[in-house]
Amino acid sequence: MRPALSLQGFTSHQLRVIRLVLGKHFGDLVYIHANDKSSSSQDFVVYTDSESDKENLLKEAKDERRKVAERKIQSAIGFRQVIDLLSSEKKLIVGHNSILDIAHVYSKFMGPLPSTAEKFVASINDHFPYIVDTKILLNVNPMLNQRMKKSSTSLSSAFSSLCPQIEFPSRSSDSFLQHRVKIDVEVDNVRCSNWNAGGKHEAGYDAFMTGCVFAQACSHLGFDFEHDSENIAQNEKLEKYINRLYLSWTSGDIIDLRTGHSNAENWRVSKFKYEKIVLIWNFPRKLKARQIKECICKAFGSTSVTSVYHLDDTAVFVLFKNSELVSEFLKVKEQLESDNGPVTIIHPLSKILEGGKTGAADYEAYKEICSSHISKVLFSDQAETVGVKPRTRPETERRESMVAVTENDKASDLIDAFLASRV
Repeated sequence: MRPALSLQGFTSHQLRVIRLVLGKHFGDLVYIHANDKSSSSQDFVVYTDSESDKENLLKEAKDERRKVAERKIQSAIGFRQVIDLLSSEKKLIVGHNSILDIAHVYSKFMGPLPSTAEKFVASINDHFPYIVDTKILLNVNPMLNQRMKKSSTSLSSAFSSLCPQIEFPSRSSDSFLQHRVKIDVEVDNVRCSNWNAGGKHEAGYDAFMTGCVFAQACSHLGFDFEHDSENIAQNEKLEKYINRLYLSWTSGDIIDLRTGHSNAENWRVSKFKYEKIVLIWNFPRKLKARQIKECICKAFGSTSVTSVYHLDDTAVFVLFKNSELVSEFLKVKEQLESDNGPVTIIHPLSKILEGGKTGAADYEAYKEICSSHISKVLFSDQAETVGVKPRTRPETERRESMVAVTENDKASDLIDAFLASRV
């Protein structure tokens, strides 16, 4: 709306010179750097007929630059806008065995995970005051637990049991399903002709299964969705299940997100379970958990190992019967690696140590590796990069760690809680 010259073909240095000259020698001319609707930058020399007109022009240009910057920020935020909206609206968040899901959402969209479980719990409750875990529902509610017939409460098992009319329409005559909630599914034209219930372990379909399981569970709790759906998060029928998550599925520890308390006895300072764990990594990849357990049991007795859990193809947790066996195993491994005699070849642990690169350490090493800012896909690469050496701790130090969690722990209580679900 003002007389102007468009500046094209100038270098950034030349544009700065033009701006300085205009400001010093031409009071009625103003240099403007602006963006068009496609966010492409343009430079102008604009004529103004008064000081007030110049002020208005500069203000308009400043406001437009701010709007452009805000649009760029909004486009960069992406999916976090969804997370922010869920948080601001205090929506009910539904998950299945979702402690790690919640932790991932926190770390990706809110900030670094807090250093302690208490701070994590408090912060999560501020952002998402209503969380319900369908695995809690299935295990705590007697009627739903009976429906599962003490079978696995995995998401796929729960979906098959509670929602067979979706997965297997021909089995919809089950009397338990007389109170079922009708689920309407909308798919795009591409998938409309190929819709099926075989997409388990895909994020979208897992979310769909979780929603279906929750809807059916609520129906059996006595929900009237026509009248109760508005305040479902505050409904008294859900009160005992809201904001409770499994910290450890193996031991059944459940934490209350509103208070930070767990039903396990003093879970924050109970360390004895970790004293029985040995971490083994970089062993021959052909070995499976069962074979590793057999090798160790041959060396230390048939009841020496309780369980072996794979972290990935390169690492396992070995849960021993007692902490003394942890020290004994690590010492024997060290002796075998320093001895090139025939005993090394025929020893039961030789399969695990084959190749000479197998690492082993106590649980403290695992915490140290996980607490590093370095992140690799395979655990063996992570351990090598962090540089943790195989080791065991003196007996006195082990006893002290069984008493309390010290401020000097290199990994957070939160890591302990999360990893307890694997061990």
